[in-house]
Amino acid sequence: MEDKLIRGKVIADEIIAELREEVSSLKEKSGKVPGLAVVLIGEDPASQVYVNSKEKMANSLGYHSVKIVLPLDSSQEAVLAVVEELNNDPAIHGILVQSPPPPQIDEEQIILNINPQKDVDGFHPSNVGLVFTGAKDGFPPCTPWGCLELLKRSKVETKGKHAVIVGRSNIVGKPMASLMIQKGVDSTVTICHSRTADLGAEIRRADIVIAAVGIPEFITGDMVSEGTVVIDVGINRVDDETRPRGYRLCGDVDFESVAPKASLITPVPGGVGPMTIAMLMSNTLLAFKRIENIG
Repeated sequence: MEDKLIRGKVIADEIIAELREEVSSLKEKSGKVPGLAVVLIGEDPASQVYVNSKEKMANSLGYHSVKIVLPLDSSQEAVLAVVEELNNDPAIHGILVQSPPPPQIDEEQIILNINPQKDVDGFHPSNVGLVFTGAKDGFPPCTPWGCLELLKRSKVETKGKHAVIVGRSNIVGKPMASLMIQKGVDSTVTICHSRTADLGAEIRRADIVIAAVGIPEFITGDMVSEGTVVIDVGINRVDDETRPRGYRLCGDVDFESVAPKASLITPVPGGVGPMTIAMLMSNTLLAFKRIENIG
């Protein structure tokens, strides 16, 4: 079974090592480093974990790292004012407002007000369009880009292969499809969702399955053909009284029934998750090079 696992943590560590070397070289040449600002509204424990992990990684790479924690009851105007300040800060090259914000905040408006050149999450419509058209000056969203890197670095053949993406979110499903059909990747793509008729039949046609539906262990062994490559984006917390914490983490794929049929599969945790942060750091370095016109 071990030889079937795509270890995202191992691949993410490779990417981080490459970034660290490049950052060190660029700092020596220019005296400057990438700057990443992460904005958190409120102190939700899960969001704090994500923000702290991003801050820790940025610091480990030698980035200029800024964490801004705003009160839970912050107004839309207050958040937009912080975004504008960061837009105008020459030491900041990447801006990320942790999602989801509290209900009084219009997340779409926040995204629209981030300078697209600093939108390292890749959610601004300008970047969405650039990625969709295959332009080289956009920022791919970090999770889909991380999935693609997992495939590339695991030497999975994508050209002419049928990729079935389960999930149609703007964060993963749709941009994943955009990346998989680009020249050089050259997959044929089917996007499935909750209204797809006979989902199992669609998935069984796949050479590559990318699961991002947000339902624990939704894709089961009977839905997957022998030899399929499976990328599980989902991370779900389910009750489990046998575990010390009373819960366990699982993906959108039922690992126990799917893994025996897969040629390669990502575990949860330790698969896609580490790649998301690695690609955020990569986007931040890319933003730095573009804004500073170096590299």
